[in-house]
Amino acid sequence: MTKVIESADAAVALIPDGATIMMGGFGLAGIPENLVAALHRRGTRNLTIVSNNAGVDGFGIGLLLKNHQVRKMISTYVGENKEFERQFLQKEIDVELVPQGTFSERIRAGGAGIAAFYTPTGVGTLIAEGKETREFNGRTYLLEHALPLDYAFIRAHRADAFGNLRFRRSQRNFNPVMAMAARVVIAEVENAIEPAGAIDPDDVHLSGIFVHRMVVIPPDPEGIWPKMREARR
Repeated sequence: MTKVIESADAAVALIPDGATIMMGGFGLAGIPENLVAALHRRGTRNLTIVSNNAGVDGFGIGLLLKNHQVRKMISTYVGENKEFERQFLQKEIDVELVPQGTFSERIRAGGAGIAAFYTPTGVGTLIAEGKETREFNGRTYLLEHALPLDYAFIRAHRADAFGNLRFRRSQRNFNPVMAMAARVVIAEVENAIEPAGAIDPDDVHLSGIFVHRMVVIPPDPEGIWPKMREARR
């Protein structure tokens, strides 16, 4: 059975209202912008989004926020989205801010089958409120829970028919580890799907065993930055 889906719209068609979705990339680099745009067009609502950042106004996750499709954000950095700020201050959206290292480890732990772990990050701050603490070697640690989640939207540079992926540069931030933590992984791929085995095993960054659906995205000669500048106007 092929993992290749004909379009981004078809790839997200079965995602229900209320789903929890991890979205890869770092800042605006390596984000699954085509899958996010398809979800925006579909109008899926009450979503919990797990992403390093909240995008910008009018682009990426910013599209979902503007359309009030997001119920909760779990992020590390949210400082470049005015609509997000407005919804947060007006208490229209739930927000869980997480230190970036803790965020990364909660995702990695979810993929490794680790239910929870202790970290010193956040001790003595608002992050620690309501969380279990424990001392190890005279130092206080917080108990943080893993993030095994429903779906992951990721972006890759190359893929073969089995779903083995190779990422390019900043795409390796969060995309691979999110794929390992999610039950269903949908990947948008920048180049035509290659025959199984075409990517040398030493060059595979994520095994196809983690990937369930793939869609080849249209060529983008302009890149992300002109679109981001247009969205901000």
